Amino acid sequence: MAGDVTSHLRAALAAHQQGASSDFDLNPAVHLAADRVLRPAAVLVAVQHGPQGAQVVLTKRASHLRHHPGQIAFPGGRQDPQDKDCEATALREAQEEIGLPHDAVQVLGRLPPHETVTGFQVTPVLAQITRNFIPCPEPGEVAEVFCVPLSHLTTLAHFRVERRIWRGSWRNFYVVPWGPYYIWGATARILRGLACRMDRCKP
Repeated sequence: MAGDVTSHLRAALAAHQQGASSDFDLNPAVHLAADRVLRPAAVLVAVQHGPQGAQVVLTKRASHLRHHPGQIAFPGGRQDPQDKDCEATALREAQEEIGLPHDAVQVLGRLPPHETVTGFQVTPVLAQITRNFIPCPEPGEVAEVFCVPLSHLTTLAHFRVERRIWRGSWRNFYVVPWGPYYIWGATARILRGLACRMDRCKP
């Protein structure tokens, strides 16, 4: 991946921005219990060099999954007891879900954690893929692996707010569509946080 992209990603990680985000950010009427217990999870925000420049690897989750079936997501999942940290979780899940070898990834750092409506605290691990690999989706979890240009996902004008009924009331959320892919919810919110950081530190 071009050095200027790597430098920009590192600058974005170092940029001072708001802290943790939540699926409830756009829904101020929702009151969360102060003593709620969130389950730790991590996702890999993996950037690689593509034919038209830097791109982000995303997945379409299998339709039978309990959490977020059929949705667009980063490779990732809940933290297992044997995972020493969030980076280990993200790398393990990426290898299991899309066949991304550990030795093909350079971790750059962590983005702020994100709380989901399903009770997870997700730590996004920003990384770059350092060599070519052939995605191998795990059929039990992943229906498809695809890439979206980083430039599209880090342009704030491409994000918009939509809403739908969830558990009997309106819920607002970010979306950042790409072709046939409807990227929304936690994935879009994490990407918007990265877009804000990259916008702030434009060269």
